[in-house]
Amino acid sequence: MAKTSQQTASYIEAVGRRKTAVARVRLTASKQASVQINGKPLAEYFPLELWQKTVLAPLEIVKEHHSQPYTITIKIAGGGLSSQAQAARHGVARALEKVDPSLRSPLKIAGLLKRDPRAKERRKFGLKKARKAPQWSKR
Repeated sequence: MAKTSQQTASYIEAVGRRKTAVARVRLTASKQASVQINGKPLAEYFPLELWQKTVLAPLEIVKEHHSQPYTITIKIAGGGLSSQAQAARHGVARALEKVDPSLRSPLKIAGLLKRDPRAKERRKFGLKKARKAPQWSKR
């Protein structure tokens, strides 16, 4: 039996990454702006104001170009809180670009569309850490 009513996607989805943190971001047009991260409000999930500003940075940059308020729902996994905030910022920036391609230029100038490739280097055998060799002794 086939479904008669089909749901249309009323949200824009994007993925942001940083180190091992992955953020899946959904932007939904709404009358009042709000941010939910893993089912919690932004201020509860990221207690530091620095992390909150990091997540909202793309919205601040496109504020003068785009005034539509959005409900932002983010699911984050992996990494630490700082990496999670940066992954969320990357995802929000990519979602905003999908909503309005003209926002690409200000987001790109601010460097928010580029994924930061830096990650922890793997440990090599025979070494204590990625590059730290065991202590050398002459005798």
